[in-house]
Amino acid sequence: MTGAPVLVTGLPRSGTSWAGKMLAAGGDLVYVNEPLNPQHPPGRCPGVLRASVTHRFQYICDDNAADWLPAFRDTVALRYRWLSELRANRSPYDLARLLRYGAAFSFGRLTRRRALLDDPFAVLSAGWFAAALGCRVIALLRDPVSFVASWQRLGWTVYFHELLEQPLLVRDHPELLELRALVGSQDRVMKAALLWRATRTVLTRTPGILLTSYESLAADPLGGFRRLYDYAGLAWTPAAERRIARACTGPSRGGTGFAWSGLSRTAFRPMDSRRALDDAARGLSSSDVARVRDLTA
Repeated sequence: MTGAPVLVTGLPRSGTSWAGKMLAAGGDLVYVNEPLNPQHPPGRCPGVLRASVTHRFQYICDDNAADWLPAFRDTVALRYRWLSELRANRSPYDLARLLRYGAAFSFGRLTRRRALLDDPFAVLSAGWFAAALGCRVIALLRDPVSFVASWQRLGWTVYFHELLEQPLLVRDHPELLELRALVGSQDRVMKAALLWRATRTVLTRTPGILLTSYESLAADPLGGFRRLYDYAGLAWTPAAERRIARACTGPSRGGTGFAWSGLSRTAFRPMDSRRALDDAARGLSSSDVARVRDLTA
């Protein structure tokens, strides 16, 4: 296997599944979905990542790398741990997933493909993936109003104690301490906006990553993904261009809401990415939009 592994990250609902699938469309990468997700599925699959995830947005740095580096070295080298997976997960779905990932990892190793990790829960650790694993890291940043509106429509919220209970994360990013006042708050708009602001601060200070606007990528998917292919060291082929055009410029399929699909449990579905930018604030009042802009300015 040659070349660097690729990590696509960014907060959930920032387009990581879409970007990851489009980068994998060229056929040179093996798509690995959310190994750091603490929910099973898609996470807690020791065949893919033989490590124990304890928090959403798990923070990994040099000081705790002994717990993570061997596991992720196996993952990016496409070494699937069949027995570990079989011991942990044995439902019919889990067995189907085991066969799919085991075969994909094995075939990828034989054909010298690279791993592509699509993981929004790695967003605060992006620098470690770049420095310790040599990943080409693409971090997507969505417009804050569009991001907050998406979370509002889905009824999602963030539990800041999962960040604040990680001492190394707070040590390296003490600005996160300002979130302590919102632990237990029911103001989902404010919490999502401040999560966006804190994540942007971390990402803009992180060396070795490519920070990419979701909106610019959606407005020009062929040009945008061609640039990402160059950054990741991938061949931009006619086949890749056709697949991306079909997935990003044709009619949207499967409705407009959020849903997991496939054995990978990915949220991606084909769409007209330009039209997906329309009405980005849907679900937010005009006062909420103004508040998000003020909080994230």
